[in-house]
Amino acid sequence: MMEETKTCVHCSTKHKKRSEEEKKKLLTRLKKAEGQIRGIEKMVEDDLYCPDILIQVSAVTSALNSFNKELLACHIRSCVAEDIREGKDEVIDELVGVLQKLMK
Repeated sequence: MMEETKTCVHCSTKHKKRSEEEKKKLLTRLKKAEGQIRGIEKMVEDDLYCPDILIQVSAVTSALNSFNKELLACHIRSCVAEDIREGKDEVIDELVGVLQKLMK
């Protein structure tokens, strides 16, 4: 199944049509991280012990890393692979740039 990527003519922003399954996976991961952040906010409000809060922050970081891995895998399998097949090798430079930013 070909995934459709388009660039908005008004703002030059790229958009990608995602399957319902892909959206569900990604949104589930984001909602998990959102819930964890709300928990951390409550911990701060309740003056809980710093190390306990730090452990929860680490859990959020892990949840966001899992989100990034899922999204990156989807991107490589669809957008990157499709662009390479179409001879659009500039997608490789774009991917390298994204990976460099993710690995800071």
